[in-house]
Amino acid sequence: MARPVGAITRGTTGHNRLRRSDRWVAAVHGHRLRERPLVVDLGYGASHTTTLELFTRLRRISPGVEVMGIEIDPARVARAKPYEREGLSFALGGFELPVSRPPTLVRAFNVLRQYGEAEAWHYWDVLRARLAPGGLLVEGTSSEVGHRAVWVGLDREGPKTLTFSARFDAFQRPSDLADRLPKTLIHRNVPGERIHAFLRDFDHAWAVSAPYGVHGLRQRWLAAVARLGESWPVPRQAPLGGRARWRLGELTLPWSAIAP
Repeated sequence: MARPVGAITRGTTGHNRLRRSDRWVAAVHGHRLRERPLVVDLGYGASHTTTLELFTRLRRISPGVEVMGIEIDPARVARAKPYEREGLSFALGGFELPVSRPPTLVRAFNVLRQYGEAEAWHYWDVLRARLAPGGLLVEGTSSEVGHRAVWVGLDREGPKTLTFSARFDAFQRPSDLADRLPKTLIHRNVPGERIHAFLRDFDHAWAVSAPYGVHGLRQRWLAAVARLGESWPVPRQAPLGGRARWRLGELTLPWSAIAP
């Protein structure tokens, strides 16, 4: 086998760290997981936990789904092997994705943080090229306990959506989620860039929606998102938007709205 492409990550992980993105994938993109789809969890870390959780959650909506956890560290793969079962496997590899057929879904969380911006764009291209027709790449970053997360949804053509997700008590203002931005955006959060303007406006909408806080932070979030939608293209209908998604502490934007 050729040397895996990429560098070893810190490997930190934990139970339910990626629950927010898993829930979004199942609700928004579950229709992609027909027949016997292959799902790849790239760079799952020092523990098999989040890969097993992904497998369990996707099996509820797609009983035939196959999930493969891929890690560049042989020791991590060896530790995960005893947890294999029908439909769940672990393999040594990196961005080259050593799989037998194109995956319908690739999840890559907390993987690209250690790379430069140009490298992150490059690896987006590499992973997108490996997708099956109609496939999806979900690339993002979460906090250590999963209370804050931001991710990008990409298909074979390029990035399509940017999603913010957080517990309502995990931030003081929405721009606190900026530290979870993908590598392709995190250094763009400066005046003159659209992502900076969006977070500035989100903070303003949050501030002026403060009176709704007497009914709870969820109601304040709902009011802030509705106000933000007056000046930004916030989807208001399922599956990407609407109160059902917003009530979970989610907000999805079309990538075109904030693209650098």
